[in-house]
Amino acid sequence: MRIGVLGSGEVGRSLGRGFAGRGDEVRLGTPRPDKDDVREWVRETPRASAGSFADAAGWGELVVLATLGRAAEDAIGLAGPDNLRGKVVIDATNPLADEPPVNGVLGYTTGGNDSLGERVQRLAPEARVVKAFNSVGNMHFVHPKFPGGLPTMFYCGNDEGARRVVAGIIRDFGWEPYDCGGIEAARALEPLCILWCLPGFLRGDWNHAFKVLQG
Repeated sequence: MRIGVLGSGEVGRSLGRGFAGRGDEVRLGTPRPDKDDVREWVRETPRASAGSFADAAGWGELVVLATLGRAAEDAIGLAGPDNLRGKVVIDATNPLADEPPVNGVLGYTTGGNDSLGERVQRLAPEARVVKAFNSVGNMHFVHPKFPGGLPTMFYCGNDEGARRVVAGIIRDFGWEPYDCGGIEAARALEPLCILWCLPGFLRGDWNHAFKVLQG
């Protein structure tokens, strides 16, 4: 599969490496494909290339949105909603404010009755948006190792077929998928990022993930 990744930061690169390790072709979308760190990532990653947001979005059969949350809406505009029509779009962003945490708690840019996932879906109404990979640090995205077994990756989106595709990717990456239904559930999933970061800011503990235990 051809995977277009919008965003060249650690989140985009980590997910891109995961897809490349699965045997997919990956194109990193970035405003500056000629940057040294982007070119180095391309050299080190099998079946990888780089281009503009629009290039990566149009080329990809599946697209990953992996920018900073505050840049996500602009990235959709640069990618072009028409380039996302009918495609599964994995939204790995979180609406985090550009300010330091207070007692370990990060600031938030959306209210409780909206989410960045919903905004992305509204901006690209014909895309099949699925929120996923937003509730854990990028170092754990692919084949995480925890003594308690497989951690849980929550995901949500309006299109049932798209959710099935993303569930398969989640399993390939070494996680247990947990379907949370429609995109409105992103209102619950996005704050998990704040909760995940809390032990890191308070105690320097970034080596953890969530797990659903069922009786």
